[in-house]
Formats: sequence, C-alpha cells, structure tokens
Amino acid sequence: MSSAGVVSWFGLIVLGALGALARVEIDRAVSARVKSALPLGILAVNGSGALLAGFATGLALAPWLLAGAGVGLLGGYTTFSTWMTGAQRLAADGRRLLAMVNVLVPVFGGLALTVLGLLVGRGLAGG
Repeated sequence: MSSAGVVSWFGLIVLGALGALARVEIDRAVSARVKSALPLGILAVNGSGALLAGFATGLALAPWLLAGAGVGLLGGYTTFSTWMTGAQRLAADGRRLLAMVNVLVPVFGGLALTVLGLLVGRGLAGG
C-alpha cells in the first residue's frame, strides 16, 4: 500500500472515531434532557447526520473529502444498529406503535433532511 493509501485509511479511522464519540455525547445529552420512550438521542443523531450528508454532497466536495466526511465522520456518527436495537426493544416491551414510529420517522425524516441539506449545500456552492 502506498503512503497516500496509509494516510487515507488513517484519516478515515480518525474521522470515524471522532464521529462515534460525537454520537455518544449527543445521544447522552439529548437523552438526559428529554425523557421519552423513544430513543430521541439516536433520532437526533441520525437526523442531523442525514442533514449533514446531504449538505456535504450538495457542496460538491472533492471525492476524497466527501469520502472522509461521509464514510469516515458521518459513518461513525450515524448508527443503524443502535436505531434498530431501539425499535426492537420498544416492540419487545409491547410498544409496537412507538417501534413503528421509531422506524418510519427516521426513514422519511432522514430522506427529507438529506434533501434539505443537499439543497442548502448546492445553494452555498453556487449550484
């Protein structure tokens, strides 16, 4: 592997770690402030991650920068497994409606936030 490849991998690892740390702290902060049966911290993380992913794409960043932001930082930041575990726990506790809300709101809200971020990013990039 070339030295540029090593640097790229190292960069993705560092950005992924920073994203994961940010996820934990934001989830913790939201969950401590807002008591809810829904995992609102994870919903906030995934929603803001979708917005930021759309924004980064809309800015038309260089491919290496978009990969660092999208795969590294936002890949570590957003979480599919924690989101699905939350839905499973709600369903197992007999809260099926909340489990459905926990699955559907992030899907459709995430799509809407991604499009919003994309439009804002394009607007700022002049495209």
